[in-house]
Amino acid sequence: MTAPALDFTPAPGAAPLRRMVLAQAAAEIRAVLRNGEQLLLTLIIPVLVLVGFSAIPLLEVPGRRVDFVTPGVLALAIMSTAFTGQAIGTGFERRYGVLKRLGATPLSRSGLMLAKTLAVVAVEALQVVVIAAVALAMGWRPQGGALWAVALLVLGTAAFSGLALLMAGTLRAEATLAAANLVYLVLLGLGGVVVPVTAFPHALRAVVELLPITALTEGLRAVLAHGSGLPVRDLLVLLVWAVLSLGLASRFFRWE
Repeated sequence: MTAPALDFTPAPGAAPLRRMVLAQAAAEIRAVLRNGEQLLLTLIIPVLVLVGFSAIPLLEVPGRRVDFVTPGVLALAIMSTAFTGQAIGTGFERRYGVLKRLGATPLSRSGLMLAKTLAVVAVEALQVVVIAAVALAMGWRPQGGALWAVALLVLGTAAFSGLALLMAGTLRAEATLAAANLVYLVLLGLGGVVVPVTAFPHALRAVVELLPITALTEGLRAVLAHGSGLPVRDLLVLLVWAVLSLGLASRFFRWE
């Protein structure tokens, strides 16, 4: 019997979107883990803030210090990875032509944003494990349900990722570097991470409570420190930020 002839006709075409996104996400994760400055920003600084403000009575806070500080540090870790680190990294990728080359591939803008978000989530998982382990060793005892905490972390990640990509995709790399670091410092001071929001004047507090870092911090604190149920208001604030920022980033992100 004659064997059927093999067909060597080329079949060009893009890989499935899922495979492209996962490959790009893996590359993003490797780049973050190899970057010492990124690890300092995303992991070491939050741990130092946790240990310092939990052990040293620099500020008066309600309840046990570690119970108050830990949710804020978790929110700080999310912001440092999803916003500051991602904005700076993506901004310089755009400057050096990395994004331009990616733009010549079948990977779409939405696919690139999804890949970067998946990479951020993977790094955040490592951050949460390390910070939670340090906090537990210092006597932290979380009270609430993990489901609502995860929902807050996911929406917080989406909101900060959208803001990072919007900034990195529209500003010059140097401007992104300066703006991302400035916003990081401002939100660290105003977002209730280590300073209670109730310490601010009423007029300023009304504005601060609408910030994504404040919603994430206060939501995590309500769930993990006070054992509250569904933090509806905080989830809604994060959802609005996520929808607006990701929508604007998808619309205005420039490859070069």
